[in-house]
Amino acid sequence: MRLLRFGEFEQEKPAVELLDGTRIDVSAFGEDYTEKFFATDGLARLAAWVETNADSCPKVPVEARLGSCIARPSKIVCIGLNYAKHAEETNAPIPKEPIIFFKSTTALCGPFDNVIIPKNSVKTDWEVELAIVIGKKTSYVSEEEAMDYVAGYALHNDYSEREFQIERGGQWVKGKSCDTFAPLGPFMATKDEIENPNNLPLWLTVNGEKLQNSNTDDMIFKVPFLIHYLSQFMTLLPGDVISTGTPFGVGLGFKPPRYLNAGDVVELGIDGLGVQRQTAVAYKKAE
Repeated sequence: MRLLRFGEFEQEKPAVELLDGTRIDVSAFGEDYTEKFFATDGLARLAAWVETNADSCPKVPVEARLGSCIARPSKIVCIGLNYAKHAEETNAPIPKEPIIFFKSTTALCGPFDNVIIPKNSVKTDWEVELAIVIGKKTSYVSEEEAMDYVAGYALHNDYSEREFQIERGGQWVKGKSCDTFAPLGPFMATKDEIENPNNLPLWLTVNGEKLQNSNTDDMIFKVPFLIHYLSQFMTLLPGDVISTGTPFGVGLGFKPPRYLNAGDVVELGIDGLGVQRQTAVAYKKAE
């Protein structure tokens, strides 16, 4: 099953993409894709409801804006330098344990929304990533049991402002959390749709030039281990997002580095999880 949300920003409605690609509005189900939804066996309840009610659901308009495929979670936990070749291109040592940082949930946006280059930014960068959505509350889970706590997967672009992240001191979070820096979707594919999350081609282009082209099999720390590892330090709640790191080909890794300018178009995708497209626009103070 594929879960998506559509409508104006922060007014999105829940929807489902059927096997034939038709997208239906499931607002009548009465729940958004929140922590409570995942915690109360929402996926199974929704699947049963759709089986009975799909024919009476309105179709999602083709022109409708897509929002983040899940509602704002309790946290977005990200893994840094989790691809061997990416660590190499940034001249960083291969991590002995996962590097963990947080991304503000206010960075969430839709997969086709503009990415806003932040005020005073000159080093806004791209990062195609596989995101895991947690399905059940867990702490201290074993690696062997970790996959039992996965609800599904989604495509994520972990936008980063490298000056804020690296040159301004403190933690990475402030270079990761600007508005529009976490487009998620277009949909969340339930766990059963992705046979092996550790073997998925993923790619990203800027203005049509392919800059990232890799596979999740280059991840240093695989999906079950990441869930196990994070659960040793924090409780993972239903709906939480774990972004698993990016492969080589980020702007920071080029010599000289390459960063986004207003008007640049970023496209990205992961096999089985759809594609995204963002146009970079300069920050403008709201009227």
